[in-house]
Amino acid sequence: MHMADALLSPAVGGTMWAASAGAIIYCSRKLRQEMDGGKAPLMGVLGAFIFAAQMINFTIPATGSSGHLGGGLLLAVLLGPAAACITIASVLVVQALFFADGGLLALGCNIFNLGVLPACIAYPFIYKPLVGSAPSTTRITVAAMVAAIVGLQLGAFAVVLETVASGISALPLAAFAGLMQPIHLAIGVVEGLVTAAVVSFVYQARPEIIESVQQARLLGQTPLRKVLALFLGAALLTGGFVSWFASENPDGLEWAIAKVTGAEELAGPEQGLHARLAGFQASIAFLPDYTFKQSGQQPENKAGQESSLGSSVAGVVGGLLTLAMALLSGLLLRRRQGKVA
Repeated sequence: MHMADALLSPAVGGTMWAASAGAIIYCSRKLRQEMDGGKAPLMGVLGAFIFAAQMINFTIPATGSSGHLGGGLLLAVLLGPAAACITIASVLVVQALFFADGGLLALGCNIFNLGVLPACIAYPFIYKPLVGSAPSTTRITVAAMVAAIVGLQLGAFAVVLETVASGISALPLAAFAGLMQPIHLAIGVVEGLVTAAVVSFVYQARPEIIESVQQARLLGQTPLRKVLALFLGAALLTGGFVSWFASENPDGLEWAIAKVTGAEELAGPEQGLHARLAGFQASIAFLPDYTFKQSGQQPENKAGQESSLGSSVAGVVGGLLTLAMALLSGLLLRRRQGKVA
């Protein structure tokens, strides 16, 4: 559901940049008040895990489409909404700058759609009431499923509204929404199952990590370092190896665009802000589309080998960059909290 710049006008893109920047400023202030010693490392390893998970597109049967984990709800359950927004923003910034995944003009939209909506809407108003103060595996599963579906439906509809409001892609609202909402319903089911599985694991291992049960004073027996190591190991394994087997089908957004227009991607304006941002992004993205930059014609077998190797390098490097950015964000806010205190 990463939006490209070609879908957006500068006015809509700039407005969503402002909205997301405002949300991040608010979340930063909120996080200073609640930051503890263990949250910054958790932000780092979970950011790396979500980066890697988003590389894995899974096929949606009978559609010719695919989807990937958004991660905003999962981060909110484990970190709280404030830390979740900052962590998902770290993921999306790394993706846009170094891997050309999502446009720079669209970065504000992507942070809002994939971060703010699930973490600040679906989590507090759907997940928390459903899971209650006494979580169980069943309640976690139901709450995660419903909240993930709602979060992705909100995000998908936001993409439609932002695109139509921009008025530069000629995508009709009814037809576009009629494709975006059902395909992201299917993706939401998968996201809910993955979220429930991860949260259930953490609830068994270290329940005090989970934001909604921290007041219950339940302590797990698994050392926190082991939990952090497991998430980091899962991130490196997923990005470095599992990414080889990601579906090559277009994701839900590309699929919906193709169904309406006949083309998976829309070309942005060749001049002006779009062109300048595209040129800047091309100059700094050292692994565009999560693989090595191609130079000339190559034999098919060699190109395939380089694609797999490039995917592994992108998964590992991207995960580590995200870990560093999210960890640094947490540490800076923790340090500022200390100064204020």
